[in-house]
Amino acid sequence: MEPTLAISKTALKHQEETEKNNHILFGFWVYIMTDCVLFASLFATYAVLHNNIYTGPRGAQIFDLPYVLGETLLLLTSSFFCGLATISLQNRSKRKVILYFALTFLLGLGFLTMELKEFRHLVLIHESWTRSGFLSSYFTLVGTHGLHITIGLIWMAVMMVRILKNGLTSGNVRRLKMLAVFWHFLDVIWIFIFTIVYMFGALHL
Repeated sequence: MEPTLAISKTALKHQEETEKNNHILFGFWVYIMTDCVLFASLFATYAVLHNNIYTGPRGAQIFDLPYVLGETLLLLTSSFFCGLATISLQNRSKRKVILYFALTFLLGLGFLTMELKEFRHLVLIHESWTRSGFLSSYFTLVGTHGLHITIGLIWMAVMMVRILKNGLTSGNVRRLKMLAVFWHFLDVIWIFIFTIVYMFGALHL
C-alpha cells in the first residue's frame, strides 16, 4: 500500500504542478496579446499623426539612419544570444545559460543607452514630444518600446541572480523561457518600428 500511495502522491503533485504551469503560461500569453494591442494602437496613432508636423521637422530631418541601424544590430544580436541561451537551457547547461543571458543583457543595455542618447539629442535641439503631433506620437511609440526593454533587462538581471543562487529549477526554467519569448517579441516590435518609423520617415512616406 505504501509504495502505491507514494506513487499516487507523486502523480498528484506532478499534475498540480503541470496545471499551475499551464495557468501561468496562459496568463503570460494573454499579456503578450494585450501588448500586441497596445503597440498596434501606438502604431495606428503614429500613422495618423506622422504628417502632423506643425512648424517642426519631418522624420527625414532628424533621424540618423546609420545610428538607428547600429541600435537595430545591437538588439538583433542580443536576440541571437537569447536564442543560444534557450538552447543551453534545454541542455541544462547553467554556465552557458548565464553566459548567453549576460551577453544578451549587455547588448540590450547598449541598445537602451543609444536610444536614450537619441532622445536626449532631440530634446537638446528643442525637438521634444511637445513640438508637434508627429514628435509626440514618435516619442510615445519608441519610448514605450524602450520602457519594455528596461523591464526586460531588470527581469534578466533578477533571473541571472536566481540561477546563480538556486540553479536551473523548474520555476527558473519556466521564467527564463517566458523571458526569452518576451525578448524576441520586443525584437519583432523594433523591426516594425525601424521599418515604419525610421525607414519610411526617411523616405517621407
